[in-house]
Amino acid sequence: MTKTTTSAPVLGIRALNRATLDRQLLLRRSGLSAKAAVGHLLGLQAQNVKPPYYALAARLEGFTPEALSELMADREVVRIVTMRSTIHTHTAEDCLTLRPLVQPARDRELTNFRKGLEGVDLDRLAFLARDLVEAEPRTMKQLREALLAEWPDADPQALAIAARCRLPLVQVTPRGLWGRSGQVALTTAEHWLGRPAEPAPTPDATVLRYLAAFGPASVKDMQTWAGLTRLRDAFERLRPRLRIFRDENGVELFDLPDAPRPAEDTPAPPRFLPEFDNLLLSHADRTRVVPQEYWGRSWQGNQAYCTLLVDGFLAGVWKLTADALVVEPFGRLTKAQREDVTAEGERMLATLHPGTPYDIRFGTVVPV
Repeated sequence: MTKTTTSAPVLGIRALNRATLDRQLLLRRSGLSAKAAVGHLLGLQAQNVKPPYYALAARLEGFTPEALSELMADREVVRIVTMRSTIHTHTAEDCLTLRPLVQPARDRELTNFRKGLEGVDLDRLAFLARDLVEAEPRTMKQLREALLAEWPDADPQALAIAARCRLPLVQVTPRGLWGRSGQVALTTAEHWLGRPAEPAPTPDATVLRYLAAFGPASVKDMQTWAGLTRLRDAFERLRPRLRIFRDENGVELFDLPDAPRPAEDTPAPPRFLPEFDNLLLSHADRTRVVPQEYWGRSWQGNQAYCTLLVDGFLAGVWKLTADALVVEPFGRLTKAQREDVTAEGERMLATLHPGTPYDIRFGTVVPV
């Protein structure tokens, strides 16, 4: 541990929690537009269609699902694989820059499929796949079948994944629109957005944006968020411009000098978050949001649950049934907390499911 680190102020778990919640627009609802919020948050985790809508409903004042759906229909936001090899909803601008930034991680991902890609010229594969999806959007099945005709001895799934790794493939609408259904069909970001990809931002610039949305944070925290390695040099270049803290374990934390760091006793209202919300996935040390005793409680096998925050920390899971919002707290809630959770649940339902009668029940969330 360096002298700088040992002399840096210590931020306890609750201080880190409140700072992160503030950056994540979860201490109080923000007046930002849906597009501005997606940009500030560096995208929203979006393996499924609904999570980005629930994520913004928890964060924005006056949000309606149409606000995000219209952005997607107008191609101002898109769904694309970026950080951690998972689908995110990004602004068009971030789609064209963040994807190049994380391309090294997509290249590494391909090494997991090298056996199924023996004899495959990946440059030619990318060329052919681009022609295919820009001629018309293709499903992964269609892409596999077309590429298999060129390389019949290759693994079909590996061929499609190679196309996804080598090319910035976005999911075209109606996939992703609120209240609409549609299978996943892909084309290139450049084709969908009508403009070329832009140079990747410098790691330094992205560090500053990450800290604005997720800080204070360590180097490992950002590497976990981005799925990248070797970001230490960027932090070191920025060190003179940043505030330095440490956590209770002595880990060095970086932050923007003027970023909000509220008092640890700042009230944090309950929030209903979707499964895989970025808040729970974007730090190497998640204890600032997830108490150690609840680690692993928000999923079961391949089933991930929507999560509930109480007093700023993971406190339970929830789901919608045909007629009820069912909440399963992990521990005992006080009467006041239950009332606050109920009020927040009513607000969430009114925002995303207006006119649909739902009871709010505290009980056990049964896996679907």
